[in-house]
Order: sequence, then structure tokens, then C-alpha cells
Amino acid sequence: MPPLSTPAIVLATLRYGETSKIARLATRDLGVQSAIAKGALRPKSRFGAALHLLSEGTATLHLARSGDLHTLTQFDSRAIRTGLAERMDRYATASLLSELMLRFAPASRHPESYDLFRDALAVLEAAPAAAVEPLGLRALWRLVSVLGFAPVLDACARDGTTVSPDGSACFSPQDGGVLCPSCARGTVGAQLKPSDRVQLAALLSSAADLPLLDERHLAAHRRLLERYVRFHLAEGAALPALAFWAGRGWIAA
Repeated sequence: MPPLSTPAIVLATLRYGETSKIARLATRDLGVQSAIAKGALRPKSRFGAALHLLSEGTATLHLARSGDLHTLTQFDSRAIRTGLAERMDRYATASLLSELMLRFAPASRHPESYDLFRDALAVLEAAPAAAVEPLGLRALWRLVSVLGFAPVLDACARDGTTVSPDGSACFSPQDGGVLCPSCARGTVGAQLKPSDRVQLAALLSSAADLPLLDERHLAAHRRLLERYVRFHLAEGAALPALAFWAGRGWIAA
């Protein structure tokens, strides 16, 4: 089988033996895949620094005849996003985006998630300091949605009843969105005012103006997203990048 070239982003690497690496790649044409980069740790390796975490480029792969470990023969870097490490909030958000791709993106062609992930990294790297958090929230909510877990905001997530936009509504992470007054009775969830729902809708849309959020509202949106991801994607699994992003330990330090 001839080699296949595809746009790709490095999600993680693992040392393999004395001289090689196994790379986990988000690819546009094959979804998330694992590939061995033979000799990548040698001083004169053809890969050089190309397999830097979150580097974007073109991966050339020899697909395995059986099993799911392919051979990476070349990685031509287009962007090594070192700017993401210049601010901890950028790094934390990029790490969480990467974790969501690594754990939940399919191992088959899914260009929607790849394109969103790629564009989000570029936007975060270039974003002014004040815009990093709201842009990060938008990128995370949109990736969650593209992966098939979009929250319901205008109808009850349980019974489909239309929920009026004029009043407060209970947002239930475990149910996947807002609840009508009847279903919300006795349910533990976040009470969203109409303005909160407008902000959340704006974060879910790439076409809407980015909402202006003070620290109190940013914190509330972080909590909401964290709970939503834990219920709908994590299913009890540990997500270190989610804990790091939500905990904001670098602020206390």
C-alpha cells in the first residue's frame, strides 16, 4: 500500500525503545491515529524538532496491514506553536483541547473536529491576554458540540418542551441542557438567567460576537463546562488537562 499524506497535529509522544517515538496524531483524513517514528530520538533524525507537542504539519504514514500502529515516515512542520506556552491560560486551554481530541475524537475521518482544533490553536496563540479565556471557552464548547455533545438551550433536554428565553432556567449537565420547570423540579443544576443563556449561546456560535465576561461569569462558565464534560465525555475517567484548566492552580502560585 502506498504511503498516505495528511494534515496532522501532534497530540502526544511516547518514547519507544532507545531511538524511536510513538506519536499520537490528530489527522484530517484518518482521525486520531498512533504511529511509530523510527529513529526520531537519534541526533541526526530526519524528524528533528518536528514532533513537538501541538506542532502542525503534514504527516506521511505507511498504514499498518493489521493493528492500529502505523509507521510515520515524515512529518513536515508548518507551525510549531511555541506561543501557546507563553501564557498559562493559553497552555491550559490548548492542553484541554488536545485531551478532548485525544480521548474522544474518532479514529476515522472527521474533518470538522480537526479543522476546529487547528483553528482554535492558531486563535489562542495570537489572542490578546484579555480575550484568551472567552475564546478558549468558545473553542472548548464548540469542540464538545462538534464531537456530538452539543447542549440544548431552547427546549427541555428531557421532554422537548420549549423553554422560554425570558426567564431563568435550570441547566442540568447530566441531562445535556436546560430543563422546563416541570422537569427541573427537584433537579440539582445551575440556574441560568436569560443573560447567562445568551452568553452561552454566543460561546457556542462562531458567528456571534464574543460575550464580555467578568471574572465571576468566567468562573461560572468554567464550572458549567467542566461539569458538562465530566458527565458527557469523561464517564468517570480521569482527565488531567480538564482538572488543570478548571483548577487554575497557576493563579494561586
